[in-house]
Amino acid sequence: MSQAGLHPREGQTLVGTSLPVRLANFVKLPHTLFALPFALVGMLAAARRTALGWATVALIIVAFTAARWVAMGFNRIADRRYDAQNPRTARRELPQGSLTLGQAWASVTVAAAVFVGAAWALNPLCLALSPVALVWVTLYSFTKRVIWWPHLWLGVSLAIAPVGGYLAVTGRWSEPWWLLWAITAAVATWVAGFDIFYALPDERFDRSIGLKSAVVRLGQRKSILAAKLLHGITIPALAAFGVGAGFGGWYFVGVAAAAIILVYEHRLVRPGDLSRLDAAFFIMNGVMSVVVFAFALLDSVL
Repeated sequence: MSQAGLHPREGQTLVGTSLPVRLANFVKLPHTLFALPFALVGMLAAARRTALGWATVALIIVAFTAARWVAMGFNRIADRRYDAQNPRTARRELPQGSLTLGQAWASVTVAAAVFVGAAWALNPLCLALSPVALVWVTLYSFTKRVIWWPHLWLGVSLAIAPVGGYLAVTGRWSEPWWLLWAITAAVATWVAGFDIFYALPDERFDRSIGLKSAVVRLGQRKSILAAKLLHGITIPALAAFGVGAGFGGWYFVGVAAAAIILVYEHRLVRPGDLSRLDAAFFIMNGVMSVVVFAFALLDSVL
């Protein structure tokens, strides 16, 4: 039996063999739920200062989804040889051959065009920054070859979402000036912390082929501690963003709920015991981002 046959299909993927399903699984489309709510939180903060229409909301969702497609698709293309060697990832679409390299590149190219088109439709600032965003999110794929903390690069990549959501509405930098830096810090540290969790099962494989990560550098115990320290920044940064944006009490209830979720997430992952990693990574992170957005929306409506 092949190595791929010894390992189940990755979590959070769709069932089916049609081309749309294979493409959706290629970029782990359900994972869009992780950071899209934060893009919408940035949008809600901007809407407290600038009128917001449904067309803008739709364009923000399209732009975010397209940018994430580019980032994930390019990462799968760049890592396809590593994925083929890793038993955990050998059943992904490119190593398995269920998608061709041409199909993968075509989907990434189309997504990039859609992203730039949505940015153009939003405002000149978003259009000007769109190539910068695409370069940043695609360069992440190579950071694992050269730096020990690719998790932070990935964190900043996803932190583009709330910043982009804000700029899409206002077309200008935030007031106060530190507002967008606060949400960047919140999302970047949140993502970097859970990406350390995601790297835990690959510690031995990554070390054997020379890939870098905090887990390879520090080992399980210290890298889990590093994730806790990063998440210790996330909550104060979310609170600072709420103050600067002018959110009220309901938003801060959401921040408190997010803190509880992060504490629970860290109780699920322990050195030497990764049996509940999927619950911590896939479920709790999705719940946390939705909770923060839901309470920000409730605060805005009320």
